[in-house]
Amino acid sequence: MIALIQRVTGASVTVDGDVTGEIGRGLLAFIAVQPEDTERQVIRMVERILTYRVFPDAADRMNESLLDQGLELLAVPQFTLAADTARGTRPSFTRAAPPDKGREYFSIFLAECAKRLPAVACQLPRSPGHRSCREEARPSHTAGPMPLTNVSSTDSHYLTRSF
Repeated sequence: MIALIQRVTGASVTVDGDVTGEIGRGLLAFIAVQPEDTERQVIRMVERILTYRVFPDAADRMNESLLDQGLELLAVPQFTLAADTARGTRPSFTRAAPPDKGREYFSIFLAECAKRLPAVACQLPRSPGHRSCREEARPSHTAGPMPLTNVSSTDSHYLTRSF
């Protein structure tokens, strides 16, 4: 499982002109499920994202998490994070989970986040009764005064990186 997170002052996802998910201050998280992922890895990723200390404390040090500050999360399924670009100039997506598994594990991810956060935005793609955050969704977001973007993976071969 791979997640790319960005600290934001606000973020939204728009599909076909309709806002399908929107938050105020918090984290924007793009989530990719991989074929070998397990439910345990999904729960571990939730724990990592919710407890990353990327928000300033009273001393203005990055020392608090979404949970510490009661902020919001906008989760967006993004299988392209699992792209293999090792050879050539055309990415391969064989490292991304099949669509059914991706939807199932993204749904588990959202449910686990919702148990612990006051606000989690974005619905499961193609779920009954909800607009979808499909591949063509174009997120628009505004970073805070000190933008922070981080890639995290439960795959030991994919190192955690901050940009």
